[in-house]
Amino acid sequence: MFGVGLPEFAVLAFVAVLVFGPDKLPELARQAGQLVRKARTLANAARDELRAELGPEYADLELRDLDPRTIVKRHIAEALEDDDDEPAPPVRRGLRPLLDGEVPPYDADAT
Repeated sequence: MFGVGLPEFAVLAFVAVLVFGPDKLPELARQAGQLVRKARTLANAARDELRAELGPEYADLELRDLDPRTIVKRHIAEALEDDDDEPAPPVRRGLRPLLDGEVPPYDADAT
């Protein structure tokens, strides 16, 4: 969670005990829990309101789907899948691919 491992969390807890003292630490932890709970409630309410406003076709909408990085990744993946389904472009009349070892034509007047 947030890239904080057990050693970092232990150091943070130790610093918190030193700064705030063991008497105030439980009250601060309770306030932090209430803040996280309130933020989660607000995020869920915003998601539900957005779903209700957009209609039933967006019933499975998640807020992380609105992250620009996720949107770009999804569109790139869809474009790559679409490219696999498309046939190769047709060869224009009068032109053909060069055979192995064949020298391409050279026009001295054009260069």
